[in-house]
Amino acid sequence: MYINNLKTKKMNKAELIEAISDESNLSKADAKRALDAFISVTGKALKKDDKVALVGFGTFSVSQRAARKGRNPQTGKEINIEAKNVVKFKAGSELSAHVK
Repeated sequence: MYINNLKTKKMNKAELIEAISDESNLSKADAKRALDAFISVTGKALKKDDKVALVGFGTFSVSQRAARKGRNPQTGKEINIEAKNVVKFKAGSELSAHVK
């Protein structure tokens, strides 16, 4: 299980599906469908500029990142970076308490 593996620094999607399956007694196929549905529904809501708030877990929202000047790290040449929407996540109190 992922939690007991101290050498792993990053959980990938397959490991997350396995952990969800273990915790919920769902099959891996059902856990994958549930995770895929969550990602799809959350993405659609954010695309409509809605927030997705899960009490205790956190809130997903969209923020506008302004256009700005940047530098190409290989050449040092100044470049223009276009404005874009970015996804933000603010952890809820229960999730934060698990990390402490």
